[in-house]
Amino acid sequence: MAHSDAPPPGPDLTLGVPLSSIPAAGVLAGHVDGMPVLLARLDDGLHAVSGSCTHYGAALADGLVVGEEIRCPWHHACFSLRTGAALRAPAFAPLARWKVEIDGDTVFVRIEEHAPIAPPPPALGTAARIVIIGGGAAGFAAAQRLRTLGYDGALAMLSADDAPPCDRPNLSKDFLAGTAPEDWIPLQGPEFYAEHAIDLRLRCEVVAIQTGTRHVVTANGERIGYDRLLIATGAEPRALPTPGFNLPNVFVLRSLSDARAIIAACEGAHRVALVGAGFIGMEAAAALRARGLEVHVVAPEAIPMERVLGPELGEFITQLHRDHGVVFHLQAKVQSFDGRTLLLDDGARVGADVVIVGAGVAPRTALAAAAGMTVDNGILVDAQLQTSIPDHYAAGDVARYPHGGGHVRVEHWVHAQRQGQLAAANLLGAAQAFTDVPFFWTHHYGMDLRYTGHGQGWDEVRIEGSLAHQDFLARFHRKGVLVAAASLGRDLANLDIERTLQS
Repeated sequence: MAHSDAPPPGPDLTLGVPLSSIPAAGVLAGHVDGMPVLLARLDDGLHAVSGSCTHYGAALADGLVVGEEIRCPWHHACFSLRTGAALRAPAFAPLARWKVEIDGDTVFVRIEEHAPIAPPPPALGTAARIVIIGGGAAGFAAAQRLRTLGYDGALAMLSADDAPPCDRPNLSKDFLAGTAPEDWIPLQGPEFYAEHAIDLRLRCEVVAIQTGTRHVVTANGERIGYDRLLIATGAEPRALPTPGFNLPNVFVLRSLSDARAIIAACEGAHRVALVGAGFIGMEAAAALRARGLEVHVVAPEAIPMERVLGPELGEFITQLHRDHGVVFHLQAKVQSFDGRTLLLDDGARVGADVVIVGAGVAPRTALAAAAGMTVDNGILVDAQLQTSIPDHYAAGDVARYPHGGGHVRVEHWVHAQRQGQLAAANLLGAAQAFTDVPFFWTHHYGMDLRYTGHGQGWDEVRIEGSLAHQDFLARFHRKGVLVAAASLGRDLANLDIERTLQS
């Protein structure tokens, strides 16, 4: 991306703006010393915060103001316009605050506000020891939020991974493509966990939860006590019993270690085959094409992603991949792999130096089931994300929570983070219900499709705009009721639909 010395849009707030120019609702976007700043008129006066999302740097001026919050147009992070606090994932760092000065009818913003925000209220609960099992999206978000809420008790995060919590959506996008360095991938560096007294233990496999004595047992026999527990074990890639899929050049893509292994294997490769055409597989196909590899996709469906996005959007994304050289073998299944060639059930043969299997994931529920918690395609939780055993919570891909008169389990990164944040509050006694609307984004060749809602069981898709011009909004309905939307080039509309579905 070319660098520009041009200032962000809007007036230079150091020179002053008329008080009347600041809207009663919304924000006035300007800049201070080359940095974007937003001015907002709230009940108690004017407030100024930085205008770049602390997640990936999106311009918040293009987002949606809801009450005293502003929501990011890219990935739907949410911030307080009053304090700058990051209220909801995927952003965790707050916005900078700026001092507002009023002289007559003119408003100036010139100085960044460094006075500390009022400390958080004391933690609501009395848990002396909290243990989080899992080091993914939900586990990290819960640990971070516990400290933000003022919890100062013992806090341990037990992760079976060999790497700290990382930006997993990037693994199948820029990192796999080679355009994001590895130092972008950790959500925080080691100093964060030390500074916040989070006992992060890597390569720490929990083998049992003893709910009676409130201990977890690790693979090396250590017993770790807790007063309240959060299970955030996530999901694991489904294995296929296909002959040859245990060979060393067959991979799954879930962890940083997986991504590193795939990148290493691709160094001397020419052809890669992806078995499965879900979002991760298709993103990986685009990323590997960016590396110049010949890419084949084998999938049983006629139109990839049709079940989630409908036939038109599914075909739109598939054609985008075809236009970039991806070869599809659809309505086909792999019968075997000999290390060099995939044999398909229609007799076709697909050469591959590397094979990546994307056959979906299964929730990691064994620990909870063995501990006596109710399990049914996930750990069943109530609206507060509490399991069938009091003081034991679950969040993220492993949790199946109440929604729409039944229970659902959602495998989205942002959703897992937000469940972790709510679980943190409830571990401290907040007793809040989880009502967030699911959201995810998927990246293909510079195109970011954003999806909000829970569209399972949709029976009608209404598309406005142009797929060919990559400017559209697709609304998914079930029995005439809007349940989800997907958009490209219409971020504000997507945010507005999220707000509609939330209410």
